[in-house]
Amino acid sequence: MNRIILRILAQRIALSLLLLLLVSVLIFAGTQILPGDVAASILGQSATPEALANLREELGLNAPAWQRYFDWLGGLLQGDLGRSLTNGRDIGEAIGQRLSNTLFLATTAAVIAVPLAIFLGLVSVLYRDRWPDKLISALSLAAVSVPEFLIGYILMFWVGVQLGWAPSVAILNDTMTFWERLHAITLPVAVLTMVVLAHMMRMTRAAILNVMQSPYIETAELKGLGTFAVIWRHALPNAISPVVNVVMLNLAYLVVGVVVVEVVFVYPGMGQFLVDHVSKRDVPVVQACGLIFASVYILLNMVADIVSILANPRLRHPK
Repeated sequence: MNRIILRILAQRIALSLLLLLLVSVLIFAGTQILPGDVAASILGQSATPEALANLREELGLNAPAWQRYFDWLGGLLQGDLGRSLTNGRDIGEAIGQRLSNTLFLATTAAVIAVPLAIFLGLVSVLYRDRWPDKLISALSLAAVSVPEFLIGYILMFWVGVQLGWAPSVAILNDTMTFWERLHAITLPVAVLTMVVLAHMMRMTRAAILNVMQSPYIETAELKGLGTFAVIWRHALPNAISPVVNVVMLNLAYLVVGVVVVEVVFVYPGMGQFLVDHVSKRDVPVVQACGLIFASVYILLNMVADIVSILANPRLRHPK
């Protein structure tokens, strides 16, 4: 049994690494077709052709694309993300604090959204086709249907400006205490929580309802167990595999999909950092941010896959 699990884990890790390699190729190729000229954006429109040519040579932009890709990949394997073209700073150092801010925002939203989503999913199943279920389903559908930026601007206007309960712009600095940082990110956390909570709750409800149709659930009911006991002791443990998958996918979204929310609230995270350098056509920074986002997404999906295999013996012995 242990040998089977180890083989499956090795396969998943190898596939994830291969996928990450393919994603790195796509990221590099995508940045190469971006419009504009880095040298011209650095020197300005008044730059002479000689100055532009010298800067391109200095930045290594005249080398073939395949050579620049392998140079970039070799640096990544050594832990070197390169240097920014616009200011010459080490990208790893510049990204460090930004990534920490993004993880702080995503973790706070996850701590609120995950248990609340599972609880609401259980309540929805417990009161299936009754008013609590219909109310929760209607609110979740509305939250999923409204774009994040619209929810953000609405909360910014009403909660931040009209009521003054939270800052409308989420600005952090090193002198803030933990609670001051939490207060500063109240609105972006609320937006992220509303979006992922709705999706996780709906998928949790669907997974548990699917298990509730199994014969052993009927047997448990015939033994006289109450509805809540049947759901908690029998349905939820057997629905944990799809629930974990949904939770991990939404956690990946919280880290990768925060770009819009960070831009709306001017939050100093990875998303805002990426947008700023896309406008400057700072290709190494865009490549580094894209690869970090892809790595987080692939890692969390791999973890979801592994947890599902460990939680469900049937997945360890596919037919």
